[in-house]
Amino acid sequence: MTTITPQHIDSILDYLKDIAAHNDREWFNAHRKRYDEVRGLFENMVEQVILRIATFDESISRLQVKDCTYRFYRDTRFSEDKSPYKRHLGAYINAHGKKSFHSGYYFHLEPGNCLLAGGAWCLPSPILKAVRQSIVDETEEFRQIVEDPHFKKIFPTIGETHLKTLPKGFPKDYPYPDYLRPKDYSVCHYVSDDFFRQPDWLDQTETIFRTMKPFNDFVNLTIDEME
Repeated sequence: MTTITPQHIDSILDYLKDIAAHNDREWFNAHRKRYDEVRGLFENMVEQVILRIATFDESISRLQVKDCTYRFYRDTRFSEDKSPYKRHLGAYINAHGKKSFHSGYYFHLEPGNCLLAGGAWCLPSPILKAVRQSIVDETEEFRQIVEDPHFKKIFPTIGETHLKTLPKGFPKDYPYPDYLRPKDYSVCHYVSDDFFRQPDWLDQTETIFRTMKPFNDFVNLTIDEME
């Protein structure tokens, strides 16, 4: 595996800036060799991250890079934006597959919007309700995870979007309403572009994902029973 250098990260981010400015097939085809080089560097990063996560989460140890990465071409069928290519590179390291509801680990390179995230998105209503019920049933266990100072520093918010009130069917006097208001059970840690230029970016990534694992485990106990 290639040791990722700041120059490699510059190459990836510079390419992503350029594809954002020239998002058409003519430009892409004229710079195809550059894309292939950048894609190779990113896939090298994915391989290294998989190996690191496997040191504390054996469930993903058999995953290959191709199991975790996405096509660079956008699905424009239902979007007003018809530009054909993505403006980021991302990988979702999920033991049950990247299309599964099972919680996993995600990292994302995009100029000015790099992040490390995980959890479960777009859960069907029955599974979402079941996860919320598990939190009510095992409140203290969930609290120990999400109120841990180290976890809370890295992941201050649970979920991307939230209900304004408690979901229907749950007690109005539940003492921790913010645990039930998320519409998804994900967590996210934004990092600067310089994060991946640091020589210990892989060590830091491992620490962040290791901190996330108890949250994923809690959510997956319910999701895996219902999938």
